[in-house]
Formats: sequence, structure tokens, C-alpha cells
Amino acid sequence: MLAGLSPARRRVVLALLALVLVAAAAVTATVVVPRLSGNGTTPVAAAGQDAPGPVLLVPGYGGSTASLQTLADRLTAAGRDATVVQVPGGGTGDLTASADVLAAAVDGALRRSGAESVDVVGYSAGGVIARLWAADGGAAQARRILTLGSPHHGTTVADLAAGFAPAECPEGCRQLTTDSALLAQLNAGDETPAGPTWVSVWTTADQTVTPPDSARLDGAVDLTVQSVCADSRVAHGQLPADPLVQEIVLAELAAGPPVELGAGDCARLRAG
Repeated sequence: MLAGLSPARRRVVLALLALVLVAAAAVTATVVVPRLSGNGTTPVAAAGQDAPGPVLLVPGYGGSTASLQTLADRLTAAGRDATVVQVPGGGTGDLTASADVLAAAVDGALRRSGAESVDVVGYSAGGVIARLWAADGGAAQARRILTLGSPHHGTTVADLAAGFAPAECPEGCRQLTTDSALLAQLNAGDETPAGPTWVSVWTTADQTVTPPDSARLDGAVDLTVQSVCADSRVAHGQLPADPLVQEIVLAELAAGPPVELGAGDCARLRAG
């Protein structure tokens, strides 16, 4: 049927089909796997904010734990119990499988520490993984979820890869496109399920998460690095190791509710 259409009309038809598939996926997911807090079926109590537990750090697409080790080391030096989670499939496979691995890591951290909740830091696609875990029940175990440069609404970089080099865009890449069925379902309704407090830290100089404001998360404390230090040019790949960003993360994971940092905090945070 599509072969007889002009290229322009074929694109329109395919786009409409994609929208139908996204809607169908969202409806199916809601019926088969209702979210604990997203649909109100099982209310989740807010976690206590004054007793931070272990911190689990989740890598992004590609899955390198080394990308987060410097941030984990900084958290450890500040007295926090910090562990980088090893995601499966090199971090390029199904993000829901990585969310399952995060769930197991959280259970292990809670058993080991005796804490009542954890803090989770998700870098890049790791923030999407953290949200998938939270939506599937993890929200009841988290005190705070902080995403760092995460493509919550997709990235056009993945769009380009899926469109022009599909063989180089595995499932995890396809799930990060701007028209991803997974992201459409995850963003339907409440983007920040009740239970933990939420923070999204990102850089306006991001050239991997494009547009950069895809990192905005409805219901979270939304914080650009440049809103703290306007002259920062930190790029996506530099976020976890950047000293200023590390101090922002430490401040946002401290005991008590998330803080609204601003330009008045720049000098103090840069001084470490």
C-alpha cells in the first residue's frame, strides 16, 4: 500500500502509524502493568528527608561505570555510601532490563546498610532507567532521585542515529528517540511519582541531549549548571567529573529537602 505513495505522503502515513503504536503501547502498559504512584492505585508515602541512605549511581548509554566513578569517589569522600551500578548489555540494550538490575542493587544496598531508603543518581540515560525503576515500584524505596543530563523527552541525536544508521542504533538508542513509545508511556501523566523528592540537573551546553531542555522533568527541582554559575560551559560528557557539578550533586543529596541553588551559591560551590 505504501509503495504507491509519494515520499512525502509516505512519511505522513508512517508518522501517523507511529503515533497509533505509541498510544497503543501506553494503553497496554497501563492495563497490564499499572504504575504504583502514576495512576493512583497504590499511594506511596513520602520518604523521610533527614536521614540519607546509600547512593546508587546509574550510568548512561554505553554503560561505562568509569564515567561515574569520580562522582562516586567524591560522594564517598563526603561520607556517603556510594556505589556505581553495572547495567547489562553494555548499557545499549533494553532500558527496562537495566531498571530491573537497579531494583536488585537497591534491594541489596538496603539489606546491607539497614537504611530505610536510598538516593539514586542517574546520569544521561541512567536518569531514564531510574525513572523506569521508580514507576515500577522503586519510588517506595527512594528518598531522592537526581537525574544528571538525562534525555527525559528524547534526544534528536538518537533520532538521527535511528534514521540514518539504524544498524548502529540498538534498542536502548531507539528508546531514547523523541518519538519513543517507552518515553511516551513514561511521561504520560505524572513524570515524578510520589515517594521520593526529585531533582534534574543539566547543562544548557549539552550537545548530546538535544535539545538540552529535554532534561526538564515536571515536578522536579529543575536546575541548570548555568543558573548557578553563568559562565560554565560544561558539556554532557563532563558532567559527572566536573567539580562544580559534583558540589551541586552533593548539595542536592544532603539531608533535608532539595535546595534551590542560584547565582549566589556559585563562588561557594566552586570553592568546594
